[in-house]
Amino acid sequence: METPQTQRLKFRESLASGTTSGMCDGYLQANMITLPAEYAFEFLLFCQRNPKPCPVVDVLEAGHVMPRIADADIRTDLPKYRIYKNGDLEQELLDLREVWQDDFVTFLLGCSFTFERALVEAGISLLHQEMEKVVPMYQTTIPCEDAGRFKGNMVVSMRAIKKEELEETINITSQFPQAHGAPIHIGNPSEIGIEHIEKPDYGEFTPYQEEERIPVFWACGVTPQYVGLNVKPEIMITHAPGHMLITDQRE
Repeated sequence: METPQTQRLKFRESLASGTTSGMCDGYLQANMITLPAEYAFEFLLFCQRNPKPCPVVDVLEAGHVMPRIADADIRTDLPKYRIYKNGDLEQELLDLREVWQDDFVTFLLGCSFTFERALVEAGISLLHQEMEKVVPMYQTTIPCEDAGRFKGNMVVSMRAIKKEELEETINITSQFPQAHGAPIHIGNPSEIGIEHIEKPDYGEFTPYQEEERIPVFWACGVTPQYVGLNVKPEIMITHAPGHMLITDQRE
């Protein structure tokens, strides 16, 4: 198995750019969002008020590129990034060095990929890993608590879990509060505003047999990206959905 450092070097050298789901089992993975310093306090307050979708695991000071939880350069060591300008997706990049600014503040947030290892070790089937797809994610009608300019609804990730494995899944994921913790919704997607389960807003749909599995939804670290687009900062940088920072911190 690759170590976090060797895997990050592959990303740094653009030798790999796929989803990090299932990589480097046992190590914390993190969502990333980078904003100009003028937005940093309001965004941190938003995270504190909404810890389920936004569990903060590290904050880098303005202009800094090396987090405390990984011997890494956040400009190069994620597999893929997204650049948003004034609320619109402008491009995807494998390297941020040419667009980096000295006033950028970076936030690293816990990721549900972290608890997936524990689920797999318990023998729980995860379809998106078996199908080698990015976990499906959806915008919902679940409101987040506002913080200054940051306001909007929660994004969730979905895993269709076998009915007989549901209770164990809830018990296991509840042990990972830094990785979104227990599910926030189970069952009928329309109750949280998802009308077309087969059409995720991010990631890829994983078909499942409804008589065997039930859709289970967790708060998702894409939430601050989605909410951030409502603010329309002149620039916002995030990881591409499913393409996380693999840290050196054990789960």
